[in-house]
Amino acid sequence: MTTPRYLDVHILQTVPFANLNRDDLGSPKSLVYGGATRTRVSSQCWKRAVRLDVERAIGDPAVRTRRVPAEVAARLQDRGWSEEAAIAAGAQVVLSANKKDGLKLEDKGGTSVLLYLPRAALDALADLADEHRQAIEQTVGVKKPKAALPVDKVGELLSERNGVINLFGRMLAELPGAGVAGVVQVAHAFTTHEVAPEIDFFTAVDDCLPEDEVGSGHMNSAEFSAGVFYRYASLDLVGLRDNLGGDLAMAEELTKAFLTAFISSLPTGKQTASAANTLPDLVHVAVRADRPISFAAAFEAPVRAERGLAAPSREQLSHHAGRLEKLWNTTGIIDHAYACIDEKPLTGLGDPMDSYLQLIERAVTAAHGGAAA
Repeated sequence: MTTPRYLDVHILQTVPFANLNRDDLGSPKSLVYGGATRTRVSSQCWKRAVRLDVERAIGDPAVRTRRVPAEVAARLQDRGWSEEAAIAAGAQVVLSANKKDGLKLEDKGGTSVLLYLPRAALDALADLADEHRQAIEQTVGVKKPKAALPVDKVGELLSERNGVINLFGRMLAELPGAGVAGVVQVAHAFTTHEVAPEIDFFTAVDDCLPEDEVGSGHMNSAEFSAGVFYRYASLDLVGLRDNLGGDLAMAEELTKAFLTAFISSLPTGKQTASAANTLPDLVHVAVRADRPISFAAAFEAPVRAERGLAAPSREQLSHHAGRLEKLWNTTGIIDHAYACIDEKPLTGLGDPMDSYLQLIERAVTAAHGGAAA
């Protein structure tokens, strides 16, 4: 039996006048591809939106923060600890993180590195501090206190993982055994065609302006763009099952949550000024046994406007996928299908499905064989 190893998801999504991800000057991020400037949304930006949606779906949030000491201290103050003792407890979590004098603290009390752990682990760290309250209170005011919490237990709590960490991974060299291999790859989204950002000059009216005065209370400009984005991600199914210790039911649940979130999520940049709340025009999912395959090269030659840009983009993706299928052959494809805004069938993308929900259910079953049924 051929083992499903990767789940590739390809999306074409039309986004109207918006700036979902801006650079240091406030302009939409861009790249030059095929000699043409495109609008780009970074993988980090879209991945965060996906991660938060997955957390909501599975009901188990994680936090990436340097403020673990402050978070623990705040929980302890809510339980009646004095401010000084609570801050000392937060520092003790960092000091007791490993056997090499703990993690490094910055001047403002945060860790020198971002920690990534389930939100529930913060509560567990506060519980642990409660158990050792007397020892911690004796460290208040001590210039160089020694670790008052059990090192192994603190390291264990800081190394806890949940569903979203098993998907997106964690790199933390300071804690032995805390690293988790990420099994999700997300490409930077880019427009299938050339784009020139537009400058929007705007003013804000002062509602309390005296009757004899005219003019605006504020004026400025902002940059936006519009286009059809190609989005691609790949999920390492074998890696996910390894991260979960072979728990197939959980692997199926996380695959469904990730696929749903990747299709439906949107970054929040400038959304209050643009409300670019679109859904994809086309989603193609392939469960593969050989290797992940991106179709980004379909748009190396920028699409030219012809009945708009969305329809020619879908045709270009379909044509490219069909040609690659012949070049590479189909032996690595376990299952592939698509759902699309068009009623006319497309070639090279597998079976047409009536809805994204049906497409997701089919892909998850092909990936894990209905383990949770």
